[in-house]
Amino acid sequence: MRIIVHGSELAAATAAAAMASVGHRVDWYPHPDTVWTQLAAADWLSGEPFVAEQLTASRDSGALRIHDAPTALEEPLEADVLWLALAPDQRDAAERFVDDVAGAQSSPLVVVNNSTFPVGQTEALEALLRHASQVAVVLPDMLEEGRAWQVFTRPSRWLLGCEDDWAADQVRELLRAFNRRAEVFQRMPRRAAELTKLAINGMLATRISYMNEVAGLADSLGVDVEHVRQGMGADTRIGYEYLYPGIGFGGPNFSRDLMRLADVQHQTGRESQLLEQVLDINEGKKETLFRKLWNHFHGKLEGRTVAIWGAAFKPGTTRIDHAPVLTLLRALWAQGVHVRLHDPAALPALRKELGEHPLLSLHEDDPYAACEGADALMLVTEWKCYWNPDWRRLAETLGERLILDGRNIYDPVYVAARGLVYRGIGRRADP
Repeated sequence: MRIIVHGSELAAATAAAAMASVGHRVDWYPHPDTVWTQLAAADWLSGEPFVAEQLTASRDSGALRIHDAPTALEEPLEADVLWLALAPDQRDAAERFVDDVAGAQSSPLVVVNNSTFPVGQTEALEALLRHASQVAVVLPDMLEEGRAWQVFTRPSRWLLGCEDDWAADQVRELLRAFNRRAEVFQRMPRRAAELTKLAINGMLATRISYMNEVAGLADSLGVDVEHVRQGMGADTRIGYEYLYPGIGFGGPNFSRDLMRLADVQHQTGRESQLLEQVLDINEGKKETLFRKLWNHFHGKLEGRTVAIWGAAFKPGTTRIDHAPVLTLLRALWAQGVHVRLHDPAALPALRKELGEHPLLSLHEDDPYAACEGADALMLVTEWKCYWNPDWRRLAETLGERLILDGRNIYDPVYVAARGLVYRGIGRRADP
C-alpha cells in the first residue's frame, strides 16, 4: 500500500518506521512545528528502542521518504491510506492536511485517525473527504513510551472505530503483518473507540491514585501496604496491574488524556468529581518523598544535601513531561536543599526544562557520584540500574543513611539489615 503519515508524535514516527519495514511505501510529513531535522535530534526519539534505527533503514531502502514541506504535499500522490498521528491541539492541522490529500486524488482513501482528538472528530474529518469511497476511521494511539516498537509490531489489541466494512478490511490489510499471532482488532463505532481510549487511561489513573491513597492510610495505621497490595491483587476481580503505590504518574500522553476526558465531561455538561479527585491526588503524591524527608529531619532542611536517582517520568524514556521529579525539586529548593541528581537518559530534557540552578548538580555516568556528600537518597524513577545497589557503599556514603524509596522497589527489611534507614510508600521495615 501507499501510505501518507502526518504528525511529529512518537506514534507518527513508530507508524512510519513499522509500516515501511514490512513493504508499504510510506511518505511521512512531520508537523511544521517540529520538522524532521528537529525530530532527528530529539532525545526522546533517538532513545526509543528500534524506532530510530528502523527509520534510517527504511530511508536507505527507499521504502520511506520523509518530507519537511511546511504545510501541503510536495507533489500529488495517490495514496491508499492517510495516517494522522498529531498532538491533541493540532486538530486544525489535521483538517488542513486531510483537505489537501482528499483534494489531490480521486481514488479510494482511508483516513486513519491515530490522534487523541475530541470525541466526534473522526466524523468531522470524514466530512472533508470528496468521494463516497473515501472513509475516515479511528485507531486510537495505544503506544507506551519506551516500548513503542514492541507495542506496534506485536500488539495485544487495536481498537478500531469503523462503521464501513470496506474500510475495516483496508485497515486489516494495512496492519496484517502485525496481526498474525491472534486476532487483535476490536471493532466498534467511531465515537465509542474515541471514548474508550480516554476511558481506559481514566481507569488506570484511578487505580494508581486509589492505591496511593491506600498506601497513605497504611502508613497512618502502621500497616505494610505490600500485604494489602498482594491481597487485593489476588482477587480475580481486581488483579495486580497498575496496583503499585508510588509518588504519582506523569508523561505527555497519560496526563493529557485525562485532561481530554475531563474536557469531554465538561462539554456534555457532566462534571466529573472522580476525575478531579484522581488528578488532585496524583499531584499531591508527587510531594510524598519531600514530606517524608521533612518529617525525618523535623522540618530542618536548609543546607541539607539530597541525592536523587531518576528524573524521567518512567523507565525507558528520556521525557520528563509532568514527571514527579519536577514537583519534588521545587519543594526541596524552596527549603534550601542541595540536590545531586542522576538519570541514565533524561538529563538533557531536565537541563532544557530547568536550566542552571545553584542548588542542582547533575551526574550522567555514575549514580554513586550523586550520593557523595548527600544526607539521603531518593529513588524517583525505577530504572533497572537502581534495583540492586551496593548497599555497603551507600551506607558509607550517605551522611544520615536515609533511603526514601518512591517506587517501593527495595525490600525494607533487607535495607534496614544493611544499616540504613528505609522509608517507602506505605512500606515498613518491621513485620
